[in-house]
Amino acid sequence: MRRDGEKAARESFSLKSRFRYWFDNRMARGAFGLILALVAGSVLLAVCIAALIVALGFGGEAKPAAVLWDGVATVINAWMPSFEDGGPGYLVMMSLIALAGLLFTSVLIGIITSAIEVRIDSLKKGNSRVLERDHIVVLGFYPGEYALLEQLIRAAAGEPACIVVAEDMAREEMEQAIGENIDIPKNCRIVCRTADITDPAALEKCSVETCRTVIVSPTDDMRTIKAVLAVSKLLDEKGVPEIGVNAIISRPEYRFPPSLVEADNITTLQTNAVLAKLIAHACTQTGISACFQEIFNFEGAEFYLTTIDGIDGMTFGDVTARLEGGVPVGVLRDGEIALNPGVAHVLNKTDRILVFSEERDSARLGAGAPEPLLEVEPLPLPAGEGTGALIFGHNETLPVILRELPVDVNKVCIVSKVSQDEREALDAVASDRSLFLRYAQDEVGTEAALLALARSVEHVVILNRHELEPEEADMEAIFLLLNLRDIRARYGLRFNITVEMQREHNQKLVSGGDHTDFIVSSSVSSLILAQLAENPELYGVFKEILSNAGNEIYIKNAAQMRLTGRHTVRALRRRLLERGYILLGWLDEGGESRFNPPLDAALELTPADGLIVLGES
Repeated sequence: MRRDGEKAARESFSLKSRFRYWFDNRMARGAFGLILALVAGSVLLAVCIAALIVALGFGGEAKPAAVLWDGVATVINAWMPSFEDGGPGYLVMMSLIALAGLLFTSVLIGIITSAIEVRIDSLKKGNSRVLERDHIVVLGFYPGEYALLEQLIRAAAGEPACIVVAEDMAREEMEQAIGENIDIPKNCRIVCRTADITDPAALEKCSVETCRTVIVSPTDDMRTIKAVLAVSKLLDEKGVPEIGVNAIISRPEYRFPPSLVEADNITTLQTNAVLAKLIAHACTQTGISACFQEIFNFEGAEFYLTTIDGIDGMTFGDVTARLEGGVPVGVLRDGEIALNPGVAHVLNKTDRILVFSEERDSARLGAGAPEPLLEVEPLPLPAGEGTGALIFGHNETLPVILRELPVDVNKVCIVSKVSQDEREALDAVASDRSLFLRYAQDEVGTEAALLALARSVEHVVILNRHELEPEEADMEAIFLLLNLRDIRARYGLRFNITVEMQREHNQKLVSGGDHTDFIVSSSVSSLILAQLAENPELYGVFKEILSNAGNEIYIKNAAQMRLTGRHTVRALRRRLLERGYILLGWLDEGGESRFNPPLDAALELTPADGLIVLGES
């Protein structure tokens, strides 16, 4: 019965309806389908007219093939026949073909023009496939955030490089934003493509299977995870799982399983812990965030693994006192890198040295015998009642910040509405740290309230509210920062300010020369991603430096370290190493950092100078 009904329904369709349906399907095939239909219709018309001419005898003595050819040629040329070509019947028939040819030519030109416009629009939108090899694929782009691209350009160091940027936005918009904000050198090309970075099929246009590495640009965790899984699936289908995928995940609960990480060559770091550590250290070590960015960017000195001739049998302390053109910070042996192995660690000729230098091959052993061991004075214990910190707002990094605060901070006031469960967790951390913790949940919209809070502390931290949209959260932090700066200037207060922000372009609006430390999550993430992409063999080194255990970057006050006065860099390196620290550079009284000073340079350290070191505190 059902088949009979379907048959009856088909038979009820009129011939006109069926033709229109067939025509619509043919047109839906695009320009090629239109051209085929047009050619077929024109040839059919020419054949029919030619048959009529032959049948009615209008062609005279001309053969049927010649009449057919004249008809087809007339359609193609849209040429009206002349009076001498034949009789009236022949002329009328050929004129009909010529009119059809005129229509054919006009429609054909329109189809081709439309197809070209569609193709141009497609190219503008970035839908064509990338034909590159050994390029870097960056998935995700946010207008105003250019730190990652800038670092990748610097990492190229003048060598030819191609960076493919993919995002679900118009190609022209990406290219315009990048071109207006980044100085792209001649050796680098940035190719933009419009694609859904969470769709494996859409990512094929980026030629991921022939790239050197894939970087998922800083974005929200859910989108990052989807992008990583999409790339892993595509690489697995293409049979190239060895290509590295680098991403930043902010929350530890979204950590990829180790089996998946190993199988799909995924490299990820949790940035919330890194940001929390930086915030905690920056609130008492003004300038640490700027030092961190200078150490991890590709401008100036950076980390390299290199072979140093003549180190067999020498101690790490001897190499530290003799290495020119770079600072030794670790040793690679048996596939493992040991950071800051200690002054007495004995090296062999197969060891590779991790150096902090401006060029990979610039470090070399200087002439002369190693200096003898220096007598190390014991460092004084912190004295006084300690200092206080004021933290505005809270997010998931707050417990880590409290845990990472320097030992001289013993009083903290949290200005935020904190739930009972959150308060219990924070109180537990404070108890472990012997930290006096209090809460101020009242509104701080008035100057009097802000002034009363600011007068009681030496350090102020403004946390970003992660539950808000990045722009809204950053503007809230900026407004509070402006008010605190105003209070500090008008009332002559001396507290320092550390601000957490999410967007780089928002930080640029309020950056100035007042020694405010900015921890910008997108910038920090971009620095880390660029380093992971360019130096995958140093993943363990970066992970240790950025984690909450092991060797970290600090700014040590020269007076507290009892190192004021005149010192050669050689002697300063050795003395700090004997105390467990590696000297990377120093921060002068004006807040300007200098890294990797010459070995025989003499430094005159004042009580206000800071030493930039790597070590365990």
